[in-house]
Amino acid sequence: MKINLHEMVFYGHHGVHPEERKLGQRFIVNFSYETDPVHDREIKHFDDTVDYTQVFDIIKGVIENREFYLLESCTNAILDTIMTTFPKIIRAVIRIKKPSVPIKGSLDSVEVQMERIR
Repeated sequence: MKINLHEMVFYGHHGVHPEERKLGQRFIVNFSYETDPVHDREIKHFDDTVDYTQVFDIIKGVIENREFYLLESCTNAILDTIMTTFPKIIRAVIRIKKPSVPIKGSLDSVEVQMERIR
Protein backbone atom coordinates (compact mmCIF):
# COMPACT_ATOMS: atom_id res chain seq x y z
CA MET A 1 0.00 0.00 0.00
CA LYS A 2 1.15 3.51 -0.71
CA ILE A 3 -0.13 6.66 1.00
CA ASN A 4 0.65 10.17 -0.23
CA LEU A 5 0.37 13.42 1.72
CA HIS A 6 0.40 16.29 -0.79
CA GLU A 7 1.27 19.97 -0.49
CA MET A 8 1.43 20.30 3.30
CA VAL A 9 2.40 23.87 4.18
CA PHE A 10 4.31 24.70 7.36
CA TYR A 11 6.08 27.75 8.73
CA GLY A 12 9.61 27.14 9.95
CA HIS A 13 12.85 28.90 10.83
CA HIS A 14 15.44 27.15 8.68
CA GLY A 15 18.29 28.42 6.56
CA VAL A 16 21.94 29.34 6.45
CA HIS A 17 21.29 33.06 6.81
CA PRO A 18 20.40 34.45 10.26
CA GLU A 19 17.50 36.43 8.74
CA GLU A 20 15.89 33.19 7.51
CA ARG A 21 16.06 31.64 10.95
CA LYS A 22 14.84 34.82 12.64
CA LEU A 23 11.92 35.69 10.35
CA GLY A 24 10.97 32.21 9.20
CA GLN A 25 9.22 31.22 5.99
CA ARG A 26 6.85 28.73 4.39
CA PHE A 27 7.92 25.22 3.47
CA ILE A 28 5.85 22.94 1.24
CA VAL A 29 6.14 19.22 1.92
CA ASN A 30 5.11 16.15 -0.07
CA PHE A 31 5.51 12.83 1.69
CA SER A 32 4.73 9.30 0.55
CA TYR A 33 5.19 6.02 2.30
CA GLU A 34 4.68 2.36 1.57
CA THR A 35 3.93 -0.68 3.65
CA ASP A 36 4.48 -4.29 2.62
CA PRO A 37 1.83 -5.12 -0.02
CA VAL A 38 1.76 -8.70 1.23
CA HIS A 39 -0.24 -7.43 4.22
CA ASP A 40 -2.71 -5.22 2.31
CA ARG A 41 -5.53 -7.77 2.46
CA GLU A 42 -5.08 -8.02 6.22
CA ILE A 43 -5.97 -4.36 6.80
CA LYS A 44 -9.32 -4.45 8.55
CA HIS A 45 -8.84 -2.09 11.49
CA PHE A 46 -7.13 1.20 12.24
CA ASP A 47 -4.29 -0.57 14.07
CA ASP A 48 -3.49 -2.60 10.94
CA THR A 49 -2.24 0.45 9.07
CA VAL A 50 -0.06 3.54 9.56
CA ASP A 51 -2.09 6.57 10.68
CA TYR A 52 -1.32 9.38 8.25
CA THR A 53 -2.50 11.97 10.77
CA GLN A 54 0.35 10.90 13.04
CA VAL A 55 2.77 11.10 10.09
CA PHE A 56 1.49 14.64 9.42
CA ASP A 57 1.97 15.60 13.08
CA ILE A 58 5.59 14.38 13.08
CA ILE A 59 6.42 16.38 9.95
CA LYS A 60 4.71 19.47 11.36
CA GLY A 61 6.50 19.09 14.70
CA VAL A 62 9.95 18.80 13.17
CA ILE A 63 9.50 21.70 10.75
CA GLU A 64 7.74 24.08 13.13
CA ASN A 65 9.50 23.31 16.41
CA ARG A 66 13.11 22.74 15.40
CA GLU A 67 15.66 24.89 13.60
CA PHE A 68 18.02 23.69 10.88
CA TYR A 69 20.70 25.43 8.88
CA LEU A 70 20.24 22.98 6.01
CA LEU A 71 17.07 21.69 4.41
CA GLU A 72 18.90 18.38 4.06
CA SER A 73 19.23 18.12 7.87
CA CYS A 74 15.52 18.84 8.32
CA THR A 75 14.65 16.20 5.73
CA ASN A 76 16.86 13.61 7.43
CA ALA A 77 15.34 14.37 10.85
CA ILE A 78 11.82 13.82 9.51
CA LEU A 79 12.69 10.56 7.77
CA ASP A 80 14.61 9.22 10.77
CA THR A 81 11.75 10.01 13.15
CA ILE A 82 9.06 8.51 10.94
CA MET A 83 11.01 5.35 10.13
CA THR A 84 11.74 4.81 13.82
CA THR A 85 8.15 5.50 14.89
CA PHE A 86 6.46 3.31 12.27
CA PRO A 87 8.19 -0.05 11.69
CA LYS A 88 5.45 -1.03 9.19
CA ILE A 89 6.78 1.55 6.73
CA ILE A 90 9.17 -0.10 4.28
CA ARG A 91 9.79 2.91 2.01
CA ALA A 92 9.37 6.65 2.49
CA VAL A 93 10.02 9.56 0.15
CA ILE A 94 9.94 13.20 1.20
CA ARG A 95 10.20 16.39 -0.82
CA ILE A 96 10.57 19.73 0.95
CA LYS A 97 10.20 22.85 -1.15
CA LYS A 98 11.51 26.24 -0.08
CA PRO A 99 9.65 28.83 -2.17
CA SER A 100 11.49 31.91 -0.87
CA VAL A 101 15.16 31.43 -1.59
CA PRO A 102 17.54 34.30 -0.80
CA ILE A 103 19.44 34.24 -4.04
CA LYS A 104 20.44 36.99 -6.44
CA GLY A 105 18.60 35.86 -9.52
CA SER A 106 15.35 34.37 -10.73
CA LEU A 107 14.43 31.12 -9.01
CA ASP A 108 10.94 29.85 -8.22
CA SER A 109 11.98 27.48 -5.42
CA VAL A 110 14.47 24.92 -4.19
CA GLU A 111 13.40 21.40 -3.33
CA VAL A 112 15.20 18.62 -1.48
CA GLN A 113 14.11 15.02 -2.00
CA MET A 114 15.23 12.03 0.03
CA GLU A 115 14.21 8.41 0.34
CA ARG A 116 14.57 5.67 2.95
CA ILE A 117 14.09 1.96 2.31
CA ARG A 118 14.14 -0.90 4.81
